[in-house]
Amino acid sequence: MNIHEYQAKALLRSYGAPVSDGRAVLRAEEAKTAAGELDGPLWVVKAQIHAGGRGKGNFKEAEAGEKGGVRIAKSVEEAANEARKMLGRTLVTHQTGAPGKQVNRIYIEDGSDIARELYLALLVDRQTSRIAFVCSTEGGMDIEEVAHKTPDKILSFSVDPASGLSDFHGRRVAFALGLEGAQVKQCVGLIRTLYKLFVEKDMEMLEINPLIVTPGGQLKCLDAKMGFDGNAIYRHPDIAALRDETEEDPKELAASKFDLNYIALDGEIGCMVNGAGLAMATMDIIKLYGAEPANFLDVGGGATKEKVTEAFKIITSDPNVKGILVNIFGGIMRCDIIAEGVIAAVKEVGLQVPLVVRLEGTNVEKGKEIIKGSGLNVIAADDLSDAAEKIVKAVKG
Repeated sequence: MNIHEYQAKALLRSYGAPVSDGRAVLRAEEAKTAAGELDGPLWVVKAQIHAGGRGKGNFKEAEAGEKGGVRIAKSVEEAANEARKMLGRTLVTHQTGAPGKQVNRIYIEDGSDIARELYLALLVDRQTSRIAFVCSTEGGMDIEEVAHKTPDKILSFSVDPASGLSDFHGRRVAFALGLEGAQVKQCVGLIRTLYKLFVEKDMEMLEINPLIVTPGGQLKCLDAKMGFDGNAIYRHPDIAALRDETEEDPKELAASKFDLNYIALDGEIGCMVNGAGLAMATMDIIKLYGAEPANFLDVGGGATKEKVTEAFKIITSDPNVKGILVNIFGGIMRCDIIAEGVIAAVKEVGLQVPLVVRLEGTNVEKGKEIIKGSGLNVIAADDLSDAAEKIVKAVKG
């Protein structure tokens, strides 16, 4: 689960991390009052969406001369005017893709004088199963280019959970960032703060970009992105309350309400599978036969007829889907339950695209009989290879 920048900064502030004073704006008429509560003399107006690259992004409805989802204002009136221009418009960045995201929130904060821009992040290292620090002297909007062209400028190391975090880790970050004197002590304190926040809130990612050094030598978190482990959200009602459902894919949101593991992709063949490993194998073999999967969808080992029906509805709601492959290996999940769910869903929402069903395992014969006796135009498959070949052939015509 991701949250907005202004929410992330509120969390940082509550843990004592240095951030600028700011106000969130949800309605245009609130903008002037919010900006007036800040000291100035510069105000930074930031579009709030769950995507990076806002500064380099563009609004679809932009007027001549307008550019970017992060703008500098020199007065309260100008800050309020920039906020009004952004609210309700669609911001397109390299992370949103062509459709972009509608801006429903604005964050106005005090401007900061910047001597240096640095990069700092904490994340879960999947290879070591440890919390890792990533830092670079090349912070700012071009960090992706730095990672691509000059990876030697990025330092990454993990923390051994047996020994835990120590001041040594903070000093290692400070020296890698070229900090000196009192800044080293500041960095050690900041690293302890961020690590504590990361662990206590079950985060997956915490990115500070940029972490700035002011002309006076102070460190400040100028931007912040946070992602949380969805499986641990139940332990943090305060974090769950920050969820913005308008930022999520409607299909993924609907799936989460039925405890379905769904991720939208860009292909044309919808997949419904039980088990994450089998789902990955199904997507791989679809690609092997020359097509692209439209989604990852794992109905789980204990899916009911109702859950299967909802899963089918979610797949068919995607206009990019030109064919559907149901691939079930029944262990805990019974093939007859899947068959009943598919039939119920087809009768409810209709079937406008080819459907291939491959069943194997518990109650497989009963499942096949249910589908065969339904009278629906369903293509049966004997194994995974056969299923992939048939659905790709049906879609490619």
